[in-house]
Amino acid sequence: MESGKIAMKINYKLKKISGDASFREFYRIKRNKKTSIIVFAKKEKFKNLIVYAVVNKILNINKVNAPKLLSNHYMNNMVEISDLGEKSFYDYVILKKNKLNDYKSLVKLIIKIQKIKVKKSYKLGKFKVKFLKYTLNNLHKESDLFFDWYLKYCLKEKNISKIKRLLRKELNKVYKKLKFSNNTFVHRDFHVSNIMLKKKTLGLIDSQDAIIGNPLYDIASLIDDVRIRLPNNLQNNLLEFYHKNSQLKKDNIESLKNDFDILSVQRNFKILGIFVRLSKRDGKNNYLKFLPYAWTLIEKRLKNPVFKNFNILMNKNLPIKKLRKLNKI
Repeated sequence: MESGKIAMKINYKLKKISGDASFREFYRIKRNKKTSIIVFAKKEKFKNLIVYAVVNKILNINKVNAPKLLSNHYMNNMVEISDLGEKSFYDYVILKKNKLNDYKSLVKLIIKIQKIKVKKSYKLGKFKVKFLKYTLNNLHKESDLFFDWYLKYCLKEKNISKIKRLLRKELNKVYKKLKFSNNTFVHRDFHVSNIMLKKKTLGLIDSQDAIIGNPLYDIASLIDDVRIRLPNNLQNNLLEFYHKNSQLKKDNIESLKNDFDILSVQRNFKILGIFVRLSKRDGKNNYLKFLPYAWTLIEKRLKNPVFKNFNILMNKNLPIKKLRKLNKI
């Protein structure tokens, strides 16, 4: 095993750890009672490690706890980063009855990273990393995963392109109703399993997909997280808490709610597609258990009048009751 060879060279023992839905592999090294993390990426994905290092550096400079780059071996598709511990926020909060104050701490973390002023590009040695904006095309590219993967296993293939064209056209109109500009640091995968907790300190991981985008995206990602079911009153309290304490406190909360609902639906369409892809392409079936709650969240947010015409098309072409039952999964 290649990692074993590396372990022999540096006299470390590597223990493989879970990488959630990542294409990367993670190993924990223990040496002299200290630990660090080795991250491997596929050869064609080595640039992802460079972006990860740059984003983590930006976070740490702005006093957001993130993994620090300890050594890099980009040409060997490997980096070594600091260890933020083995306990995720999910592990900590899942069994707690009253989650409000704990979740408020995560909302505060989102508000903190939204204050980061990001440059258009950064240099890391000979590499240059550009910070992209969350464009309309990005939104479609992600929600297209629903059509291209989830529907692929629901409908006869000949029907998919026509339905995709109809619904995508209507989704385009919905996305154009987003009020807030793409001018904010967005982690893009902000949920309880990507927050580590070590000695009461929060640490943010899996930040390589960060982008400049809508300020409601990470809030929607946190509150409408398929991994953990939050009561309605807690979801509402957290959005109100964000509204009162963020840079958007002077804006009407209904405007925030519209953007929240749109981005929640967009994200959960993406999640439906990704989790089916993980199952069918990569053999990772454990994510299929999250699909029913993803649909629950989508149905809830589709009640917003901004989706009126989209709902008419959905009911005519893709009734959600039928979509909840995949034919081949």
